[in-house]
Amino acid sequence: MKMEYRRLGQAGLKLSLLSFGSWVTFGPQLDDDLAMSCLTAAYEAGVNFFDNAEAYAGGKSELIMGRALRKLGWPRQSYVVSTKLFWGLSDGVNMSNTLNRKYLMQAIDGSLERFGLDFVDLLFCHRPDPETPVEETVWAMHDIVSSGKALYWGTSEWSGAELVEAFAIAERYSLRKPVMEQPQYNLLARSRVEKEYKPVIEAHGLGLTTWSPLASGQLTGKYLEGVPGGSRAALKGYEWLQPMLRDEARNTKVRRLREVAERLGCSLAQLAIAWCARNLDVSTVITGASRVEQVHENMAALEVIERIDDEVAAHIDSITGLD
Repeated sequence: MKMEYRRLGQAGLKLSLLSFGSWVTFGPQLDDDLAMSCLTAAYEAGVNFFDNAEAYAGGKSELIMGRALRKLGWPRQSYVVSTKLFWGLSDGVNMSNTLNRKYLMQAIDGSLERFGLDFVDLLFCHRPDPETPVEETVWAMHDIVSSGKALYWGTSEWSGAELVEAFAIAERYSLRKPVMEQPQYNLLARSRVEKEYKPVIEAHGLGLTTWSPLASGQLTGKYLEGVPGGSRAALKGYEWLQPMLRDEARNTKVRRLREVAERLGCSLAQLAIAWCARNLDVSTVITGASRVEQVHENMAALEVIERIDDEVAAHIDSITGLD
């Protein structure tokens, strides 16, 4: 099945329905050569959006992706790159866990230097900042886009109320509005996208670039018998995932979903990705991989979307409900 391209909310920009992200993998699991191979496999499958963030591997993820893009030599107009700002790369006051103007204006320059790019296409506020007025953040993001260092700006894991406030400020001062939000969305985490954001999407045409379609690997089924060595949850610094991955109530749902996948003739991972993509509010589903073979398997989820008819979707709803 050929790649589908969807508009990013009400923006004119179109993103591949399945995209490729570097969280966890670039640096901890992928060196330059393997990262380049995975990027190539995704690009050849029709992926045009590659997601990143300043905080991923302490800036190394941007460095690796930037080096790979230079070596691959793809036309800049053929791909979309994002980064996200909030946590910072130092513990200095004003430069970590913030969305204040000083940090944002300096952090975007650091990201562009690591990427070796003149601009990123999408720039996200990686988390909300309760200590910085939303108005200050909206003005700073407006100025970054106006400067040409980013083409569109958005948020990640902001509440519906925070999004409404950001839109109101942008409208009041005729500033550039947030175009997209990047929330977690998967079969085990549904309510924020399907309930909390629904009024914002309908009122403002917000695009969604959703992350973790496999719930940090839980929706592959590989954690049903424990945490295997070499998996994401076994990596240093990611031990916090283990209580969730060992949760028996969640794993009971995973076992029932695996049965659905078997009936549809696909892997559980492909079912999980296809189910996310089936939601028309989703502009793109960010996938990840530590091996080229995983990229190919993830891209094959495109063929599963049409198998999830209304009857199958209703059965899945009966298993998962809204978290």
